[in-house]
Formats: sequence, structure tokens, C-alpha cells
Amino acid sequence: MDNFTQIFKEKKLKLTPQRIAVYKYLMSTKEHPSAETIYNALQEEYPTMSLATVYKALKVLVEVGLIQEINVGEGTFRYDGNIAPHPHVHCINCLRVDDIEGISFSFLNDEVKNHTNYNILTNQVYFYGLCQCCNNAK
Repeated sequence: MDNFTQIFKEKKLKLTPQRIAVYKYLMSTKEHPSAETIYNALQEEYPTMSLATVYKALKVLVEVGLIQEINVGEGTFRYDGNIAPHPHVHCINCLRVDDIEGISFSFLNDEVKNHTNYNILTNQVYFYGLCQCCNNAK
């Protein structure tokens, strides 16, 4: 939380209770919630917080690099408190999104750079399939 406060001070951004709540929520889960999911989860504790406020808080947190925004192709973004580069796997049936741990694709940045004229800054890797629960149900 000290790093969080320090980043906001350095960027001269206001540290609001809503931004803190959204950040804490994302840091407390391994799930990859949408803005709507975060909004619903925080409603009881922050009944006056609007969905627009959640979206604004997420935008700021992504911009300062405290969380990452992921797009697995659902037409909506999901958010991840784990900012270390890592791939994700998405169940095409129940829409669950999980981190894939122990595999790094950071070497791809240099590989792509060697085959293009781009200076590669980052990458996001997604896999699609059926989670164990959905696979067992079929």
C-alpha cells in the first residue's frame, strides 16, 4: 500500500477512498473482474459510489501502472491486480479467466523485434479453451 500512495503522490493524483477501494479489491482476488463486478462487490461498503466512478478509478490505476487491463474478446475489459507480465487462459463456456503461472513469454518481445521494425514494449498472451468444470460437464 506504501507503493500505491507513493505513486499517487509522484503523479500528483488525488488519493480518493473509491480509488483505494477498487485497488484493494483487485489486490484481494485472483479473479479478473469486470468494472461491473467490482462495482457490485463494493456497493454494500460504498453505496454512493457510481459505476462511472469505478470506471474512472480503473482508468487511473491502469494509467499509473498499478493494475492491468485485459481484453479476452468478450466486448468488455477485465482487470488484474497482478501487473507482472503473464499469460491468461479464458474458458469460452463459463467465461472464467485465470492466470497461467510459471510460463513467461517475455522472450517473444525480442523475437518479434528481430522480425519487424517495431520496438516492442510489451505483450499480452491469451489462451482459449474449456476449464475443468466445463470440460467435465460436457
